[in-house]
Amino acid sequence: MSIAVLGAGAFGTALAISLAQNGPVVLWARRPDHAADMVQQGENAARLPGVALPKNVSVSADIAQACGAQTLLLAVPMQQTRAFLTQHATLLQGKTLVSCSKGIDLETLRGPTALIEEIVPSARPAVLTGPSFAADIARGLPTALTLACRDQAQVLQEQLSTPTLRLYRTPDLIGAELGGALKNVIAIGAGVVMGAGLGDSARAALITRGFAEMNRLALMLGAEPETLSGLSGFGDLVLTCTSDLSRNYRRGFALGAAQEIDPSITVEGAATACAVARLAKARCIDMPIAAMIAALTEHHITVAQATQALLSRPLKEE
Repeated sequence: MSIAVLGAGAFGTALAISLAQNGPVVLWARRPDHAADMVQQGENAARLPGVALPKNVSVSADIAQACGAQTLLLAVPMQQTRAFLTQHATLLQGKTLVSCSKGIDLETLRGPTALIEEIVPSARPAVLTGPSFAADIARGLPTALTLACRDQAQVLQEQLSTPTLRLYRTPDLIGAELGGALKNVIAIGAGVVMGAGLGDSARAALITRGFAEMNRLALMLGAEPETLSGLSGFGDLVLTCTSDLSRNYRRGFALGAAQEIDPSITVEGAATACAVARLAKARCIDMPIAAMIAALTEHHITVAQATQALLSRPLKEE
């Protein structure tokens, strides 16, 4: 097997299904019972119901078997990535590790490629990110993503592209991973605006000013400006701020509407908002929207207080 997807959530499963158009793929599930259920039912009923697993997707709970592949797609949640890399560092040595998570590690304030380079220095890091929903990819709907990689990028691009999954390559790892991480924070804010009934005009303003904040931080951390204007930044921002299929948007909508939140659903933007607020403060970067979203997700302020704080800021040039 040349490709394995490590993580059998909705997105990891969707990637395995799409990549199976090119050849055999191993899909690794952390829990043996989850793997057994997928084998028995022929689908990932728990995470991606209604989409059959192709015959050339081999489901396994054996991490050593999965790591027999040379190209490994890391589809584990961002806040679990550091522990996963540490636990399996020996098996991951010398592999191409393609991070598919979107976020910033809350403890170290670092992205996935920095963690890979520190914990598994012999591995080749890459990032796969952009505007996509798992259901769309799994059902073969046309999807375009960004693949960030410094070495042999064209080879990896060809390996991971499928008839329905089109990849654009870039060497800008930092920009690609920050675009995917930061847009989740703004998507929560867009959901808050709509959940609180503040209107489409307010959402448009928040997306626009939020995009300015994304660029401000990303450029300070070494990203290329054109990367944030591409699929991994602006493209993903548009998708997640305008669709209720986005978990981050739905979390924000629930906050804005004062609805109960399901704690079992992974929402990467909540932890990322807190990490971004800490990063911005440490580097003296003005990110008022991100700060308000972090405070909202931690229930330190109300929506009314956050709205008033943003609207009462001093007037300035755009």
